[in-house]
Amino acid sequence: MTHELTASRLASASSKTAESGGWWRDAVIYQVYVRSFADSDGDGIGDLRGVRSRLPHLARLGVDAVWLTPFYVSPQADGGYDVADYRAVDPLFGDLSDADDLVRAAHALGLRIIVDVVPNHTSDRHPWFREALAAGPGSAARARYHFRPGRGPGGALPPNDWESVFGGPAWTQAPDGEWYLHLFAPQQPDLDWEHPEVAEEFSSVLRFWLDLGVDGFRIDVAHGMVKAPGLPDIGRGAQATLIGTEPLPFFDQDGVHAIHRSWRRLLDSYAGARIGVAEAWAPTSERLALYVRPDEMHQAFNFRFLNCPWDAAEMRTVIDESLAATTAVGAPTTWVLSNHDVVRHVSRYGGGAQGLARGRAAALLMLALPGSAYLYQGEELGLPEVCDLPDEVRRDPAFRRTAGQDGLRDGCRIPLPWSGEEPPYGFGPAGSWLPQPRDWAPLSVAAQTGDPHSTLELYRAALELRRALPGLGSPDAGPLAWLPAPEGVLLFTRPGFACTLNSRPQALELASPGRPVLSSAPVETDGRTVRLPPDSCTWWAL
Repeated sequence: MTHELTASRLASASSKTAESGGWWRDAVIYQVYVRSFADSDGDGIGDLRGVRSRLPHLARLGVDAVWLTPFYVSPQADGGYDVADYRAVDPLFGDLSDADDLVRAAHALGLRIIVDVVPNHTSDRHPWFREALAAGPGSAARARYHFRPGRGPGGALPPNDWESVFGGPAWTQAPDGEWYLHLFAPQQPDLDWEHPEVAEEFSSVLRFWLDLGVDGFRIDVAHGMVKAPGLPDIGRGAQATLIGTEPLPFFDQDGVHAIHRSWRRLLDSYAGARIGVAEAWAPTSERLALYVRPDEMHQAFNFRFLNCPWDAAEMRTVIDESLAATTAVGAPTTWVLSNHDVVRHVSRYGGGAQGLARGRAAALLMLALPGSAYLYQGEELGLPEVCDLPDEVRRDPAFRRTAGQDGLRDGCRIPLPWSGEEPPYGFGPAGSWLPQPRDWAPLSVAAQTGDPHSTLELYRAALELRRALPGLGSPDAGPLAWLPAPEGVLLFTRPGFACTLNSRPQALELASPGRPVLSSAPVETDGRTVRLPPDSCTWWAL
């Protein structure tokens, strides 16, 4: 049995009609990396018109909402996460009318639109930062950012030992001798959220896009806006490896929660259930859950699940701890396997046929869990990480700052293959900003459509069933109960539904939990026992 059976019968028999606690609580949200989704004008770079032209693919896939990475005016030092104007569309991606048309077209297809907002830092080309550099030390203009005198003779050393997430010091010296803080690239100076104009400006920015009709915001570096008083030294290096595992004076400070509460009040003042999604790294599941308390954000990405290795016991631990932490504050858990900042999970799980098998199984596991799920563009095609890009085409600033030791983010941002036998595979009229592999033709949307064994049709079937079966996805349908299972196997039930994951490299037999309705690989069952393939996940109707 593979995923060709199924979903239409069940979808006609059952349908989720209640939005008991809000649409986001069990939504499937699809991340579009705008530069790499679809190119409408032939410059090799994806744009808003290209996204609009491909919305029918997302509607057919069965997602509920679309999250767009930044398309604002930017020098593109970090893929648009260095914003120079938060209220305008960069000509690279179109103009404001294109954004308006995209929102309207998405709504007509029943899709909601979530846009990125980047409040931790601006571009160094932002008018505020240009004014700060021109005004000089001690000026009011510099109070919007973290400017400090240096240490050591003549102030020649950075103000503290903080390191950039992208490598190297988190400080750059201005021509007049003062230093400014940038937790990411030097072209991304950190804002000082103690300054009242910063909060006022971002409230205005959020209102601008809400008035245009967007359905919510993904908050970039939602854990970073507030720094510990005095900016104390950390006392050790390799600080990027500590993010999400240990307390740090520049991340996950308690003061960020006042900001999120103010934004929640703003979101709640608009009709239509607008939401906030926190990209937050925290040392524990309990700390992460603070971001989704009833008066804060609606969702927070579960990076512990994303980082979990292919190990059934560890997966169960992460699932249990995540559910316990968010349930304690009355929020759903938000699951994710890949995004624009990490190696695609097909490759993280081993690559090749094994990585694809595990990636398909992990997707079914994620989509079976209570709560919301995020899909990263191309994962529905089973795309692997591209690891052999020539140095000269890479754009990731981390690649340059770490002498090539990092920078794999380019490999997950390769433009999508839509159709055709050779690059650019329907991405646009000509070329693509990052080169596509020459063997991607079988992975295109056109090539996989209608193939019952393809990863695309597996995702389509899974999302159709997720809408049909009340026990799938919804955190309000009932508890998740673990049943005894052999080592390396997960078996849990929810109302009317069961899920099995075999993480072992060998097939195994066990008592059939019910009637199989979807599997990431063919299963054999006589109704009493089932033979689960290696590295597979199966859904069962009870």
